Amino acid sequence: MKKSIPIISLVLLTILSLFIGVQSIPIQDIFQLNETQSLVLWTTRVPRTISLVIAGATISVSGLIMQHLTQNKFVSPTTAGTMDSARLGMLVAMLFFPSGTILVKSLVAFIFAFLGTVLFIQLIRVLPGKNQLMVPLVGVMFGNIVGAIVTFFAYQYQLIQNMTSWLQGSFSTISKGNYELIYVTVPVLIICYLYAYQFTIVGMGEEFSISVGMNYKIVHLIGLLLISVASSVVLVTIGGLPFLGVIIPNVVSLMLGDHMKDTLWMTAVAGSIFLVIADILSRVIYPPYELPVSLIVGALGSFIFVILLVKGAKK
Repeated sequence: MKKSIPIISLVLLTILSLFIGVQSIPIQDIFQLNETQSLVLWTTRVPRTISLVIAGATISVSGLIMQHLTQNKFVSPTTAGTMDSARLGMLVAMLFFPSGTILVKSLVAFIFAFLGTVLFIQLIRVLPGKNQLMVPLVGVMFGNIVGAIVTFFAYQYQLIQNMTSWLQGSFSTISKGNYELIYVTVPVLIICYLYAYQFTIVGMGEEFSISVGMNYKIVHLIGLLLISVASSVVLVTIGGLPFLGVIIPNVVSLMLGDHMKDTLWMTAVAGSIFLVIADILSRVIYPPYELPVSLIVGALGSFIFVILLVKGAKK
């Protein structure tokens, strides 16, 4: 019964998400909607809610995998430079492929996200002692350097406004016809589940992985590829969602432990719940206007992140 509570909560929240917004859609009138209400529901509300559920699960699971690959609880795509590297890829796509499709932009973002993540992994390998708090700080600094490069060239080529509006984490522009790329992350989540046991072993270190007969480098590479695909797709379709990949895996691991086979599904569900709640808040705090959901996620996430950092420093 306890395991069904998160699922039931997510279902109820997704239903609630369908009926909250500037355009009133009374839940009691669901079977007798007028033309405008029906258009809003199927063109924007349903795609938006689906995107919320998938993006929340994807970023949370990506953070969980990255924490196992780096053996650090405070690492995620947003604190390891992955998202910033994907942003650099987006800038390159805008400069060299200005008329390219969203699929082309996603491919370029994926390549840069993967290369940036590999570079971050190499950086932390040379860190002395690999302090739990030092690794995410190095990741944040690395991400800030990449972000500064992106901002500089975006200003130089007058793309800063385009970049900012494109990459700001918001679901207000999600509609039928411009969000379907996010479905690419669904098979990524399935593969993550299939490799959950391997990622758990990899999280115990290279020597242990090799001792039990596992090809550490191959599994590590698969993990990095999955993270890069997921991060780039979410960035291109939704934008940045700070701290989500850090706080959700940590909170879930406090309750269920560190074995990915046991925690991955709950991490995905909890990430979806958190993002749906954040998006609902973004719609009701200052009606009829919407706040960017990244602002809500960042505010709540940074508060929880600081608590997790303090707890980690005490251990």
